Amino acid sequence: MELGLYTFADVGTNPVTGEIVGHPQRLRNLMEEIRLADEVGLDVFGLGEHHRPDYASSAPATALAGAATLTKTIRLTSAVTVLSSEDPVRAYQQFATLDGLSGGRAEIMVGRGSFIESFPLFGYDLNDYDALFEEKLALLMRLNEAERADWPGGAHTTAIQGLGIYPRPQQERLPLWIAVGGTPQSVIRAGVLGLPMALAIIGGEPARFAPLFDLHRRAAAQAGHDPFKLKRSINVHGFVAETSQKAADVFYPAQAEVMNRIGRERGWPPTSRAKFDAESGPTGAQFVGGPAELTDKILKHHEIFGFDRFLLQMAIGVLTHAELMKAIEIFGTRVAPEVRKAIG
Repeated sequence: MELGLYTFADVGTNPVTGEIVGHPQRLRNLMEEIRLADEVGLDVFGLGEHHRPDYASSAPATALAGAATLTKTIRLTSAVTVLSSEDPVRAYQQFATLDGLSGGRAEIMVGRGSFIESFPLFGYDLNDYDALFEEKLALLMRLNEAERADWPGGAHTTAIQGLGIYPRPQQERLPLWIAVGGTPQSVIRAGVLGLPMALAIIGGEPARFAPLFDLHRRAAAQAGHDPFKLKRSINVHGFVAETSQKAADVFYPAQAEVMNRIGRERGWPPTSRAKFDAESGPTGAQFVGGPAELTDKILKHHEIFGFDRFLLQMAIGVLTHAELMKAIEIFGTRVAPEVRKAIG
């Protein structure tokens, strides 16, 4: 099983210290975080795409290319590329470039996006939300199959007649994942297309999402794919420190600030420390604790899901760089080895 981290490279004001972290500083810190994740033996690092003032991650491929030159073995992926508002040809070229720079460690995780800022920014109509993704995903998959592309075009893409798409990646094909947020139709699409699936879980009890893994397998099998060859991941929020109390005390203020800010936009009720502590328990969606507690929770949910990959978003909100680096060290040197040993 693969273990890794992902982030959206949050910027803003640390709710505890008052420190202000801007875009340039956050990107420099990010390079150190990815390099440390590689050094402590983590398998994957993902960077999401957002076009908002509170994130520094509008160009994941560019940032990951910087990290590629500083790392040796860790796989580098978007988490996610908002394909609906992206040019599939450019996205493929960017990640093929990343693959060459990293020596064959690039991946693309695509999704429709949880925010809508990129649609008006790049001139797309939100009414075409699903159609854009479906058509562009089909083109991206075609580009991944052959050096010269033939594409008939469609409502949202132009025709391509026998043109070469360069550079080519070092890997025979770029690993392409679909990220889903719990919508059954998205899960079915991933299975029908024979693509691995990353399931984002940010609230409630993760176990209630387990049927979606079964749905993905059934959809893949019915479409003629071998479901056991398709990887599956869960992507969750969480944090690790020397003790469970320390982990919760460090993570909660930043996580709560983000969730309350987004909640005000979307009409969610405010969070609270009591709710957070409850969700940090054995069955909740917050993977927060000391090394032993986090290890046990990952293993418990591996029994439920049977996932092939576990990605943890620890850098949510603005934490101190030192606290985040310490958490990465603990996750890589104390949690990951125990999880791997237990699973074999």
